[in-house]
Amino acid sequence: MKLVFAGTPEVAVPALDALIDSRHEVVAVVTRPDAPAGRGRRLVASPVAERAEEAGIEVLKPVKPRDEEFLARLREIGPDCCPVVAYGALLPKAALEVPRQGWVNLHFSLLPAWRGAAPVQHSLMAGDEVTGASTFQIEQGLDSGPVYGVITEDVRPTDTSGDLLTRLAFAGAGLLVATMDGIEDGTLKPVPQPADGITLAPKITVEDARIDWHAPALRVDRVVRGCTPAPGAWTVFRGERLKLVQAALAADRTGLAPGEIAAGKNNVWVGTGSHAVELLWVQPQGKKPMRAADWARGVRIAPGETLTTAEVR
Repeated sequence: MKLVFAGTPEVAVPALDALIDSRHEVVAVVTRPDAPAGRGRRLVASPVAERAEEAGIEVLKPVKPRDEEFLARLREIGPDCCPVVAYGALLPKAALEVPRQGWVNLHFSLLPAWRGAAPVQHSLMAGDEVTGASTFQIEQGLDSGPVYGVITEDVRPTDTSGDLLTRLAFAGAGLLVATMDGIEDGTLKPVPQPADGITLAPKITVEDARIDWHAPALRVDRVVRGCTPAPGAWTVFRGERLKLVQAALAADRTGLAPGEIAAGKNNVWVGTGSHAVELLWVQPQGKKPMRAADWARGVRIAPGETLTTAEVR
């Protein structure tokens, strides 16, 4: 089939690579416009755009996918199908009607669970033991279209959202190619999603990533892992924001009040609503990530000092 691929971030690149290497022809890529990045805030192309340009594939960067110039070019190309991975913009009805086989999205959850922008983060924060990826036909509802195929992936005890998303990106790439094959062969038909089991996964905000030390240790651990690498779990120490890069459950460490810090020679523990968690890596405001024990030595933590949920001054 003649394909137009839509995607933007690094997580979409494995699927693009897999489609380029498949029996199908990727004739163009749709991605978000160049965005400012780095200290200089210079405009930078998306990872998908960079990969497509390397491969000599036409790149379309509409400000909005309803722009008539973009729609006209899409109609001119005349794709059979448009596979999508994390494109990052809503597709209008006029765009959905162009390819004869529609737009097929690779979504990183077992639909109808975790419909929305942050399925992997929400899955980790909810404590799911198994997640996966689904391919489905895009319609105007939020991730509500009929499903072509799924793969499952075990959630490991120490997984961050970055770890899990990387594995799903590569496994999901194979699923997307298999879905394109099945659509072309006529051997694969989408199945409507069940009405039961729908959960939503809106974008994780900075406020969602704030640690509540009165919550159980298990919840604290899930928030840290779910918010790593972005937006990054955080707390407040001496009025300044402290990002928690890596933590671990420490069931054998008790007796600390919620938020209370205990620092040993090589360990830093913090009390929660249940037992303590151990801080492994942190990132003070304006500094690079560092080992929590090194941070604790540098700030000279006083007995009884705490991490708080107070607003930053």
